Amino acid sequence: MTEPPQQNIEPHGATSAVLDGGSTAPGISIWAAAPVRTALAKVPEITAWFWVAKVLTTGMGETASDFLVHHLDPPVALALGAAGLAAALALQFAVRRYVAWIYWLAVVMVSVFGTMAADAVHVVLGVPYVASAVFFLAVLLAVFFIWFRTEKTLSIHSVDTRRREMFYWAAVLTTFALGTATGDMTAYSLDLGYFASGLVFAAVIGVAALAYRRGWIVAIPAFWFAYILTRPLGASFADWTAVGADRGGLGWGTGLVTAGLAVCIAAVTAREAFTGRKA
Repeated sequence: MTEPPQQNIEPHGATSAVLDGGSTAPGISIWAAAPVRTALAKVPEITAWFWVAKVLTTGMGETASDFLVHHLDPPVALALGAAGLAAALALQFAVRRYVAWIYWLAVVMVSVFGTMAADAVHVVLGVPYVASAVFFLAVLLAVFFIWFRTEKTLSIHSVDTRRREMFYWAAVLTTFALGTATGDMTAYSLDLGYFASGLVFAAVIGVAALAYRRGWIVAIPAFWFAYILTRPLGASFADWTAVGADRGGLGWGTGLVTAGLAVCIAAVTAREAFTGRKA
C-alpha cells in the first residue's frame, strides 16, 4: 500500500484523542485517533492503548532491571539483559509484519536493557545523571539526524524496510536510556522523589498534548517527545510502588510490581489479539 502524502499534522496517526477520544481538526491526532498504516509496517497504530502499553512496559523495565541487578551479580544481570534484548530484536526483525506480542516483547527488553545501560553509566562510570541525560540526548539527536538524512522521514508509518526498522529501534533504545537518566535526575539530583517526579512528567506530557492540539508543535516531534517522557513517567510510578516507605514508596517490592505489570501488558496484548485492534 502506498503511504498517504505526508502533512505537518500527520506523521503518527494519532495524538490528542487520549484527551478527547478522537482526532482534532484540522488534522489527525497522534495520541489516539484514526490509524494510518502501510501494508508492511511493523509497528503498531498509535492509539490510546499504545500509550497504555508503552507506560506499562516502561514501568516493568524499571522494576525488572532493579530486581535482576539486586538478585544477581550486576555483570550477570547485564549480560542476561543484553541476551534477552538481542533475542527479542532478532525475533522482531525475523517476522515480516507487525505481531503484537513480538513487538511488545522487544519493547520490554529494550526497557530492561535501557535501564541497565543508563544505570551503569551512573553507577559504574560515576557519570552524574544530568551529564548522562545530556549524553543520551545527543545520541538520540544523532540517530534522528542520520535517520532523516538517509530516509527523508521520521514517521513510524514508513517503518517498512529493514534499514528504517533499524533506525526505529535505535531511536527507541536511546529514548529509553534517555528517559531513565531523566527520571533519575528528577528523583535524585532534583530531590523530587518518585511520586512527585511522576506527576511532573505527567504534567509535561499534558502540556505537550495541549500544545499539539493548539497547533504549536507538529506531530513527529510531539510523538517522540511524548515517547521519551512516558519512560520516566512509567518508571517513576513503578519505583514508587516498589520501594519501601523509607524511600517514599509503597513497599510492594520489585518482584511483585514486575509480575503485576507483566500481567497487565499480557492483557493489553491479548485484547489486541481478540479484538483485532493494533494496540
